Amino acid sequence: MLRWVWQRMRTRGLFAASGGVPPRLVAHEVRRPRERDEVCRITWVGHSTFLLQVGGLNILTDPVWSNRCAPVQWAGPRRYAPPGVPFDELPPIDLVLQSHDHYDHFDEWSVRAIARAHPEAHWIAPLGVGRRLSARGVRQITELDWWGECIDGTARVTCVPAQHFSGRTPWDRNATLWAGFVLRAGGRSVYFVGDTGMHEEFGIVGQRSGPFDIVLMPIGAYDPRWIMQPVHLDPEEAVRAFVTLRNAHPGTSPTMIAMHWGTFVLTDEPIDEPPVRVQAAWDAAGLPAEQLWVMTPGETRVR
Repeated sequence: MLRWVWQRMRTRGLFAASGGVPPRLVAHEVRRPRERDEVCRITWVGHSTFLLQVGGLNILTDPVWSNRCAPVQWAGPRRYAPPGVPFDELPPIDLVLQSHDHYDHFDEWSVRAIARAHPEAHWIAPLGVGRRLSARGVRQITELDWWGECIDGTARVTCVPAQHFSGRTPWDRNATLWAGFVLRAGGRSVYFVGDTGMHEEFGIVGQRSGPFDIVLMPIGAYDPRWIMQPVHLDPEEAVRAFVTLRNAHPGTSPTMIAMHWGTFVLTDEPIDEPPVRVQAAWDAAGLPAEQLWVMTPGETRVR
């Protein structure tokens, strides 16, 4: 980290903007209180936060509504694109999938606000993250190790491996687990990849937990590669990971939805570069155009 900071200071200035144009906000089409059981409706709130309305349930992934992803709201990476769904316009939340405890995924204000407004919501998190949720008012928590499963009503959630790290201070590095999740509900299968670098387990996840209808895949926060490669996919790696997942079940046609870009500037690439590169990699791989969704905050699609 110190080397990266020194490099930035020498080449562009420590607080230089990365450049690019953030994605524009559009009006969401969330169904309240719920979508029909047979419909899968997906709304991108921003970064890694989605509202999944599937199987008659309302499910959030890594909820972040704060203006900054940092220990305090007067410093740290600020939000460049507003939340696609205002917090007070959320429908009743049934499940929350919490991939790990970094500030751009585990947001103090959002956790407390959901715990107050949706006290019956069931949070599913990797090992060790539950105590952080409980300390912020969450009542219903299930912690899972990799390959652990949880059934909530008609939904089945499997915790799957990711290659990342955890910690909220310099003194708790890797004290908790990180993960992705596979959700099965309403006859649909959604793989929320979480935060990860490229790893060999993608093939195993595809074989054991696939096939998938939807893959929520991170594509941003990758530059410079010499420090980010172990923990964040770049767009080309994201496409390769998707192909690995798809090839585990030949003949299937999953949709990849890009995430982890366009909301917070965490690294050095321009904020609008990830979707350009992922589209080029997608085309180069000869994948069907309709199976790649690059959404904008607030955009709602049905699969």
